[in-house]
Amino acid sequence: MVDSAQTEFGLLEYQAEEGRIVIRTPRFDFDSFPELAQRLITLLSATVHEKQWDADIHSWLVDFEGCQLFLKSEHYSESVWFEALATEDSKEELDFLASLFQRGF
Repeated sequence: MVDSAQTEFGLLEYQAEEGRIVIRTPRFDFDSFPELAQRLITLLSATVHEKQWDADIHSWLVDFEGCQLFLKSEHYSESVWFEALATEDSKEELDFLASLFQRGF
């Protein structure tokens, strides 16, 4: 088992039926999220296609191995999650990401 204190990113919850992976991250606020998110995207070798932000939520459209996902964050609760655009078509990639986050990195 990986000690969560030794990893930067980890799994909090995998909601497979909803196509959502809630992840553990270092602390962040609205202004520091882009740097944190870019570090995560780089580690995953993913690509960002679009970035949007509102009053308290960042939403990035990400491509991970051909799978379209939203990377979302809400800074008040310091919540970060991936959300599939097409849950059924993304099951293999979501399962892989959940297992990766489960191990922590």
